[in-house]
This record gives sequence, C-alpha cells and structure tokens, in this order.
Amino acid sequence: MATDAVRVLVVDRQPLMRRGVVAVLADEPDLDVVGDTADSDQAFELAFRLRPDVVLLDLDLAGGGVVACERLRIALPDVPLVILASAEDDADLVGVVRAGARGYLLRDTSPAELADALRTVAAGRSLLSPAMTSRLLDEFAVLVRRNDASGEGSATLSPREREVLALVAEGLNNRAIAERLFISENTVKNHVRSIHEKLQVHSRMEAVVRAVRDGVLAIG
Repeated sequence: MATDAVRVLVVDRQPLMRRGVVAVLADEPDLDVVGDTADSDQAFELAFRLRPDVVLLDLDLAGGGVVACERLRIALPDVPLVILASAEDDADLVGVVRAGARGYLLRDTSPAELADALRTVAAGRSLLSPAMTSRLLDEFAVLVRRNDASGEGSATLSPREREVLALVAEGLNNRAIAERLFISENTVKNHVRSIHEKLQVHSRMEAVVRAVRDGVLAIG
C-alpha cells in the first residue's frame, strides 16, 4: 500500500455490498480502506478516530443517510463524503448537497468509476454521477429559460406549502415530511402538487431552486 494512499471509510447497510466495495478498493494500490461498518453511530466513531481522507456513505443507511451525512460534516468538516444511492432522486440530491456531500454516485457505478470518484473527491473536487449531472443541468436550464418570470407563484405559497417545501429542501421524502408535520402522506402529495402548479415547475429540485431564487426559501 502506497504511503500516500487515499484512506477510505466504507459505510453501507448491506454486508454483501460493503464487502464487495472493500474488495474492489483493495485492488487499487492508491486506495486504502481503513474501516467499514453498517452502523451510522459506529461510522461516526470510526471517522472521528481514524480521520479518513474520504467517507463512502450509503444513502439508505438506517436512520437516514442524509442525517448521517450532516452529522459527519458538522463533526469533521474537512473529511469529504461520497454518497452511494440506489436510484436517481431529485429530493435525495438536494438533501445530500445541502448536507455537504462532495460526491453522489449510483450503486450501478462501475468499480473503476467508484475508485476514480474517491480519488477525485479526496483531491478536493466535487463529483456527481453522469446521470445526476444531466438531471441537474436540465433543471437549471429550465430555470434559466424562465428567468424573466415573476416571483408571483412563490408569493402565493401558503404557510403550510412553505413548510413542506422547506422539508423537501432538507431531502425528506413524502413519508418523512408527513411524520414531521403530523399529516397524512396523501396530504403531503397534494401540497407538493400544489407547489409545482404555483411555481410552474415539474420537479422537487426545480421547486426548491425557484423558491430560493425568489427569496421565499433560504438554504444554509
């Protein structure tokens, strides 16, 4: 193992997936897996003790990958995180970016792409999977085309809709929002639909960006 190898902590709830990632990275002479776990609390302890160069974090971790990401970023702001997600989801992307993740990959990423992503993020750069980069660019392209539109749509959001949108910006899905606000999941869906109609957008990410641009939602 090279003395200047990138030190990686692997956090994944699935034992088979975690062992597979560890085995893949073991074949890379410039990457060194210093620890692995399926538990978010143990991940925090390992990260604090081992101070890895980068943490590879399962988005579907028990307790919530976004929450784990936020906790790690607050405690160890100099340790970059790469999120490994099961599917493309705009809300997830917003949530992990807001939480401070530097990379976002899908589970079907090839071993070579995973290794390169860890090197990239450890070197201080950010990285999204090609699929999510395309989606993100599409969302912002729509916003650019609508840049001259007024903020009247945002101004008409009800207090409850603004609450829902703020939680969307945190990366919460409909079920989590329903639990947080003590309302039904169907009610949340209706609020999200209304938000899309009022803001004239077609996705959760676009709604968040539009609301931030119009000054009715602050992220940070």
